[in-house]
Amino acid sequence: MDSSQIIGVDLGGTQIKFGLFDSQSGILVEQLHTPTLDGQTINGQPAWLETIRAQLEKWSPKRSSPIGLAAPGLTSRDGSSIDFMPGRMIGLQGLNWTKALDWQTPIQIINDAHAALLGEIWMGSAKACNYVVLLTLGTGVGGAAFIDGRLIRGAIGRAGHFGHLSLDPFGEKNFTNTPGSLDSALGNATLPERSGGRFDNLKDLIQAASSGDTEAQNVLKTSLRNLAAGMTSLINAFDPEIFLLVGGPTNAGDQLLAPLKAELDTIEWRPGDHRVDVRIGSLGNWAGTYGAAYQAHSQD
Repeated sequence: MDSSQIIGVDLGGTQIKFGLFDSQSGILVEQLHTPTLDGQTINGQPAWLETIRAQLEKWSPKRSSPIGLAAPGLTSRDGSSIDFMPGRMIGLQGLNWTKALDWQTPIQIINDAHAALLGEIWMGSAKACNYVVLLTLGTGVGGAAFIDGRLIRGAIGRAGHFGHLSLDPFGEKNFTNTPGSLDSALGNATLPERSGGRFDNLKDLIQAASSGDTEAQNVLKTSLRNLAAGMTSLINAFDPEIFLLVGGPTNAGDQLLAPLKAELDTIEWRPGDHRVDVRIGSLGNWAGTYGAAYQAHSQD
């Protein structure tokens, strides 16, 4: 086994990200990304499986380097597969990666949001912290919690799906049967409806609001109020030292953070005037790749 390197893979709906890391320093030595091609097949197998197989064999011809792989869905108890991912990425649910790739060491599978948090704790904005909550912002809302120095996974791997918090018990139910969810109140998937068809992603909404568009400002204020309410609930539940935000909309930087913090100022419980440190993740779209590598490193 080549113990000097670790490989992290982040399998997403549109992109697969690969990272080759030095096992001692955690430094990213080489990286690349390629389209997932979800729904396509190669030699009768999902295209993403064959793409991953080919790249891993380039970096580790003897199929022996420790590998961590991040993917959407609920991870099996033994970390060998994604146990629950119905309706998307056909072929992923139940796939035992170690057997499928005929790898010499067990491939460690981890939920993508869990991986993003571990990556930020390992080498990013929350490095060496023991109490961190993370939200991923994008098409929907995901998340993860790291409390008392460990990742909270839950009984069936469901922990961290914070987009399914209920903000309105009488609201419309989302696909998990949650009424008035944070996901529905904030995610890009519902933004066209919430903005009268003007916007389809939070990033564009933030830019329009910052340029003085009054209508966009009103939609953004409601969206950030919902985000602040969800964050406050999580702060009260987990008492983190740092609250991390990751995902495409966070590229807006202070254009997102400034109005969000203004909303938090009005509702966050701050005993002894203590406020939670809200930060944007520093690893960007590569956080999941870092976290997958860390998962392999910690199990090695």
